[in-house]
Amino acid sequence: MQGPRFTRILRDITAVLVVGIFMFPIFWWGLTSIKPISAIFNKDEVVFFDFEPTLVNYQVVLFGKSRAELAIESGSTFGVGGGSTYDSRKTILDSTLVAVGSTALTVFLGVIAAYALSRINFRGRQAYLNWILSQRFMPPIAIIVPIVFMYHYAGLRDTITGLIFIHTLINLPIAVLLMKSFFDDVPVDVDEAAMLDGATRFQIFRKVILPLVTGGVAATAVLCFVFSWTEFLLSLFLTNQIRTLPVKISTFVTSTGSEWGFISALGTSAIVPSFIFILLVQKQLVRGLTLGSLKD
Repeated sequence: MQGPRFTRILRDITAVLVVGIFMFPIFWWGLTSIKPISAIFNKDEVVFFDFEPTLVNYQVVLFGKSRAELAIESGSTFGVGGGSTYDSRKTILDSTLVAVGSTALTVFLGVIAAYALSRINFRGRQAYLNWILSQRFMPPIAIIVPIVFMYHYAGLRDTITGLIFIHTLINLPIAVLLMKSFFDDVPVDVDEAAMLDGATRFQIFRKVILPLVTGGVAATAVLCFVFSWTEFLLSLFLTNQIRTLPVKISTFVTSTGSEWGFISALGTSAIVPSFIFILLVQKQLVRGLTLGSLKD
């Protein structure tokens, strides 16, 4: 009994240490976001908790306050170079519209395509699946130049619609492959039984099969949302005025240095929408991720 108990304790300790290692950067990110600039750029020591917390960084990036005005109010001009603002409210709104729009469009198209690939036999189906899979192997940088020219001539550059389309394009292969695996786990006998009762193919899809894979739809939606929310390269090259969160954060690296307080505040805030989205679909997400793990 002593052996198994020691093994369990060692396993739990190891699990806690591994989780702690992965969570420490997020903890440090959040801690830095409430540090005053003097604590962030302290050259003598690494400041952990020996500082007075401040919400100045959040006031600047989330409420549009000027860092110069805040410095004057606090009586300190340390690290303040001018009256520029790092207001990110429009960025958050644009990122939300792009992420939600591309997720909805990707899931809609992906579910329909995956059901067809799972249930309908047609010539070249396997080759088409292989082609979809190959799209995940191609890095976005390989197609960025033609995409930029196409967007320029189509008038989609620097538009919310254009970003939604390109994020849908890069997320659609993974959505199709994921949803096909979920549809494959539903026995074909279910479709055949519904057909015997007089249901059409669309009725079978909408009323019978789709309710059985809601967990898979939720899991796919979460992944598509996170991929769109954190996408950087395409958003950088296809926008000038519109800035998604990753692109906006990159602009906080200025000629005078990196604004780590603002970067950490906006980065910490960017985690919240994904966290809320995952909480809302937590039950379906767990079901979707475990769908098909048990076989009779």
